[in-house]
Amino acid sequence: MAAVPPGGTVLDTFKRSFTDVPIDADKNNAISTTEFLDAAESLTGMFDILGSRAFSPVKSDILGNVKKLRDRQLAAAAESQTVQELVINELKTKTHKATEGLLWLTRGLEFTCIALSKNLASSAEELSDSFRSAYGVTLKPHHSFVIKPIFSAAMSACPYRKDFYAKLGDDQTKVTEQLRAYLAALDKIVAILKGFLESKEAKW
Repeated sequence: MAAVPPGGTVLDTFKRSFTDVPIDADKNNAISTTEFLDAAESLTGMFDILGSRAFSPVKSDILGNVKKLRDRQLAAAAESQTVQELVINELKTKTHKATEGLLWLTRGLEFTCIALSKNLASSAEELSDSFRSAYGVTLKPHHSFVIKPIFSAAMSACPYRKDFYAKLGDDQTKVTEQLRAYLAALDKIVAILKGFLESKEAKW
């Protein structure tokens, strides 16, 4: 991961931020595929900062699902300009590998978004509590008894909040402002994707 620039924040090192993902409100909130996947891939840098190898399954899960969507995008570029188009056109081929990848990717992004948003809003709360709470309402209901302990170990291995935020940047006011805008953009995208995945168009 790139070093945080002086006076900057870790978000300045990301290839793409969720604040930069084009959403076409005139086309039912169509989300641009390339920028979305770049931003989702960049988000995994947060798990590097969390520092524990226990988070590697969370990171690899997100990256694996990004790859499923990228593979579909490469196979049918003209039909995959937006995330929604990619899914609809894949399902026409009677396959759903990328669509299922998007479902799990959305869950992983929601988990991260809720955990960090909750922590940012509660200055006395430790990261482990925020992540545990977020896990309970996002990924846990969909995980098997084999997977749950792996993710629970990650929650317990979170660093202290003061150490985590210190790694995000020297200017904590800037860190808070940037992170709040980043998470608001991610929250909006997650809400759009959840609504789409619950529609008839995205069912397989």
